[in-house]
Amino acid sequence: MANRLVSSNPTEDDLSLDTSLRPRRLVEYQGQARIKANLGIAIQAAKMRGEPLDHLLLYGPPGLGKTTLAMIIAAEMGVSLRVTSGPAIERAGDMAAILSNLQREDILFIDEVHRLSRVVEEVLYSAMEDFSLSWVVGKGMAARSINLRIPPFTLIGATTRFAMVSPPLRDRFGAVERLDFYDHAALEAILLRSARILGIEADTDGIREIAIRSRGTPRVANRLLKRVRDYAQVVADGAITREVALEALARLEVDALGLDGVDYKVLRSIIEKFDGGPVGLETIAASISEEADTVMDVYEPYLLQLGFLDRTPRGRVATRRAYEHLGIPYIKGKENPPTRLL
Repeated sequence: MANRLVSSNPTEDDLSLDTSLRPRRLVEYQGQARIKANLGIAIQAAKMRGEPLDHLLLYGPPGLGKTTLAMIIAAEMGVSLRVTSGPAIERAGDMAAILSNLQREDILFIDEVHRLSRVVEEVLYSAMEDFSLSWVVGKGMAARSINLRIPPFTLIGATTRFAMVSPPLRDRFGAVERLDFYDHAALEAILLRSARILGIEADTDGIREIAIRSRGTPRVANRLLKRVRDYAQVVADGAITREVALEALARLEVDALGLDGVDYKVLRSIIEKFDGGPVGLETIAASISEEADTVMDVYEPYLLQLGFLDRTPRGRVATRRAYEHLGIPYIKGKENPPTRLL
């Protein structure tokens, strides 16, 4: 019989659960060993010098822990964290107000930093380099320049579109780190911790089945764990075993590789509607009634990771592996030469 873990009582609502599932210290953070080691050294050095941490840019697919890392860094440094996002900062004055209210060594976390407007970015340049604000208010003869010193701070930017971060902004970050997909062992450790927090009774085989189907992404792993928990409470005896996990995941239409209904729509659209490609991203999105950004940011990275898609200068192409996974006969020569876009 597989080993089981029994945990404390679950918290009251899903919002508090999502917050509590985030690790609070580097030692609790699973996976991303290289980044953890680099950050550990940088944090220790900054604390020894009594200085704020260098500005940090985190990039990679969504759900890999960029926001969690920012929270951990603030906790490790013992400073306050201010969280905002690129689309929320519309004017230079908004950015100036945020920066002027920071305390010494505080951390400002900007999610989707690639979506900052050029005017707002220009306010950041002097703030990141010299810890000063310089911007122009008014127009024409009434225009005047404002200069203001601000306390030293750390900017942590997060993005899923590294190439869309402008070079002047990108060059001002002292460290740039890419988050990669997690392996199954790291996801199992994350799920075991989440199960303890949520008060879920589960065995290691059940946790393993969820981890295998989590697309290498902690956010997906925790989401699937909650849905399998629901199934176990209603249909089974409340415990997540391998059999219960397989039944629940089948109902959720999540296959052995973690592909769901939308992934299948993307692949079938390319293969069946467009003869395997090449086909443009906008055309794929329109054919399955999804937003192009959603396809690019959420679904495409994992399909590329599996080797089911190929990017070429003319569009997306389904590979032999995609045909085989869908059980569709592959005709040699359907794929274009594998010229990839960088």
